[in-house]
Amino acid sequence: MSTVDPGEIEKFQAMAAEWWDPEGKFKPLHMLNPCRLDYITGQIAGEFDRDLSAPRPFEGLRILDIGCGGGLLSEPMARLGATVVGVDAAGRNIPVAEAHAAQSGLEIDYRHTTAEALVVSGEAPFDAVLNMEVVEHVADPAAYLRACHDLLRPGGLMIASTLNRNPKSYVFAIVGAEQVMRWLPKGTHDWRKFITPDELYGLLRDAGLEPVDRMGMVFNFARWSWRLSPDDLSVNYVTASLRPAA
Repeated sequence: MSTVDPGEIEKFQAMAAEWWDPEGKFKPLHMLNPCRLDYITGQIAGEFDRDLSAPRPFEGLRILDIGCGGGLLSEPMARLGATVVGVDAAGRNIPVAEAHAAQSGLEIDYRHTTAEALVVSGEAPFDAVLNMEVVEHVADPAAYLRACHDLLRPGGLMIASTLNRNPKSYVFAIVGAEQVMRWLPKGTHDWRKFITPDELYGLLRDAGLEPVDRMGMVFNFARWSWRLSPDDLSVNYVTASLRPAA
């Protein structure tokens, strides 16, 4: 079974060539990326007792980046020493990611596939799964998160981010980002698919995962940058969850 939504994939196919243009259609992700990486690296380092000041602190860890796009998260994970597999259901993203990794001197295993297909193929389990800004684009979030669970080893960590569903997120993510600021093409997001933090925690538990943390990602208009917030999950937010040890 696949949870891929063909309509959602086509949106990202059309933008594939612009992944590494910081002023292009993925400008919002380039702006958000430092904030995402702060959370991801902190959670992985804390869970696996890694020293981020070391030259390659994630050496020996196997990390899966689902919805890898052009590799905005896969490449930093590889630079930190992890063995990285990046997968995307939008096939046009993979050559872009491969070319940029080669230019950067990085070895990353990029594949045009899905989480469900990896499970069916018997893929070896991962220490960590990055599931960033994906769950709001799939056709069946519950089935998709069960596949993510199955791709983690017992004791493995998943980092998942998405958008809250409330009037404020509609104003900021749909009206503001797509219609006023034109940071994203109109129709990139469907507000009805946004997921509240409590709903996501429920879905994670139903998938067999144990939520352990959640944090808001808030845009500061005065500084024109993003920051992590433990209190404000009203629009963008990120969670950490574990597959319980056997």
